[in-house]
Amino acid sequence: MKKSILVLGLGRFGMTLATTLCQMGQDVMAVDMDSTRVDMAKDRVTQAVQANISEERTISQLGVRNFDCVAVCVGNDIQASVLAVVMCKEYGAKQVICKASDQLHEKLLYKTGADKVFQPERESALRLARALASRSVLDYIDLSEEYSISEIRLPGSWAGKTLAQVNVRAVYGLSVIALRRNQQIVITLDPHAPLVAGDELIVIGTNRDIAKLDAIK
Repeated sequence: MKKSILVLGLGRFGMTLATTLCQMGQDVMAVDMDSTRVDMAKDRVTQAVQANISEERTISQLGVRNFDCVAVCVGNDIQASVLAVVMCKEYGAKQVICKASDQLHEKLLYKTGADKVFQPERESALRLARALASRSVLDYIDLSEEYSISEIRLPGSWAGKTLAQVNVRAVYGLSVIALRRNQQIVITLDPHAPLVAGDELIVIGTNRDIAKLDAIK
């Protein structure tokens, strides 16, 4: 399912995030006040805009409520990022994720309304792009260019069924290696125990097979 994502800030991280999301088929608007960065991005994203994201007028004109997610990628400017979060929330942004420079900055962003905060040393832009672009994938770890371990939301149609009934390996080409339920990890899986709505499955397989899970209701 295609998402619309607004990326505020086109530093190295923001540029990588914006262009990777666009390569993955998402609608991406990228915004920065530096004309050189905007020129670099304009042929690599859906739309690139030169504007000062610290100004309320900019945030109001961008229509943040119309995007599935707003990514604030100005982690080196604490004041600008905090202001952007506050204004995005005031103008109805559905989800705001932010780049933080350190733990104190992270705390400030959460207190001002950020839904998710990440630090570049903990999460790469490529990893974040994969999670944002997918409806089902919550997190993943690359094993190679082709394979990864992913944590996915349990599709609604699988609730009440067992792993044996779903037959994930044969039907979807994936191996379930663990399950997260109520924040607890279950390693020893009973293939005949019913799955519960809200479960998260940790699977291993090809990126192509994992991406196919987005089509499952």
